[in-house]
Amino acid sequence: MFKSQSQDLPDCCYYPNQPVLILPNTTTPKHSLYLSNLDDQKFLRFSIKYLYLFKKSISLDILRYSLSKVLVDYYPLAGRLRPSAEDDQKLEVDCNGEGAVFAEAFMDISAEEFLELSMKPNRSWRKLLYRFEAHSFLDIPPLIVQVTNLRCGGMILCTAINHCLCDGIGTSQFLHAWAHMITKPNLDLPISPFHTRYGLKPRNPPQVNCTYPQYNRNTPRDSTNIEINHYLQSQPLVPASLTFTPSHILHLKRQCVPSLKCTTFEALASHTWRSWVRSLDLSPSLNVKLLFSVNVRKKLNPEIPQGYYGNGFVLGCAQTNSKDLVTNNLYHGVKLVQQAKANLTDAYVKSMVDLLEDKTCKTDLSASLVISQWSKLGLEDLDFGEGKPLHMGPVTSDIYCLFLPVIGDFDSVRVLVSLPESVVGKFQYYMKEFLDGEEHGDVNGYCAEENGLM
Repeated sequence: MFKSQSQDLPDCCYYPNQPVLILPNTTTPKHSLYLSNLDDQKFLRFSIKYLYLFKKSISLDILRYSLSKVLVDYYPLAGRLRPSAEDDQKLEVDCNGEGAVFAEAFMDISAEEFLELSMKPNRSWRKLLYRFEAHSFLDIPPLIVQVTNLRCGGMILCTAINHCLCDGIGTSQFLHAWAHMITKPNLDLPISPFHTRYGLKPRNPPQVNCTYPQYNRNTPRDSTNIEINHYLQSQPLVPASLTFTPSHILHLKRQCVPSLKCTTFEALASHTWRSWVRSLDLSPSLNVKLLFSVNVRKKLNPEIPQGYYGNGFVLGCAQTNSKDLVTNNLYHGVKLVQQAKANLTDAYVKSMVDLLEDKTCKTDLSASLVISQWSKLGLEDLDFGEGKPLHMGPVTSDIYCLFLPVIGDFDSVRVLVSLPESVVGKFQYYMKEFLDGEEHGDVNGYCAEENGLM
């Protein structure tokens, strides 16, 4: 019996002959799929790992069969990554139909017990996603799934989807298509996947007409920046989880003086960036950056077609020196974020695609907070026929910041980021400092969860 006071999960017991490969259930096209320069960034060579908790389990036979059906439509996810024959620095997908990895397991914990821990992710959650032994990133199949049945009939579904093939919108589109195969098996998919990525092919010759502070080339960098990056990567990290209700967000927006019309993302991203910089006690003259994902599907001319599930986002970049960010109020940071978003025109994005032809060009993470928005993508609405999830979030947490959906409250946002243990308390304080003296109800979810490295 699982003891609820323990933060670590019990062991996962795999069923016999696990894992299995799920192949598309009919013949699929065999070819090489070109990946755009937005897909093929070193920055994205990892898998997006989702964790879903459901109150009621779905038959494993039904999940396997429906996955084999949806892989006919999303057949590149049943293929394998490989270097391009034309340029070994570039990746492509070998659409060979080898199949997705599917593992089945049992864990002696109830859905309710897991839900109690769901704001406190820790290292033991990794056992909920099958670890595929591989020599390199290229050897890992683009899609790995683990279904873990729980005591009292619940289910945890974890997926690892290769980021070079899909962005957040694309993964949500795929997962909903999988669910559609179960709930509406006789109806066509509401959105057909669009595979071709040539719309984001660079021009020949490349035409780089803008500056891109979110990237740098392989040149010696400022030693202070290197020390900050090393500091964040070398220490034990503690995940901080903070939930912002609509009331919190409204009050946060009122901190913009003089008054400034802004979105929830702009206000919360600026506030999180400022709190992060303050908690790290950085040099006042240091140039700090906020990198955040922006969907550009409708910003390009022509627009990226509906159903495109590849990477249709770019990184916006706000930057300023540490002193100006922390001594000014929220207005300063929000204006920087808004300007960074305004820069993302058709010409700017196409020039960025051309820039990324240079494989020495890397995302500048040296003194940057990276924010990825998982809220407002419909990820929390996934329903395989037994109801929407009780919880949706990542399997792991790291120095990248996630804006997560809050189940049952569309307008709330949960901020999750990992920091060195020595600064988590300060980060927590700065994140909720604006609430001092205000009546804003219960903020119990508004705390750092100090329970170990992810």
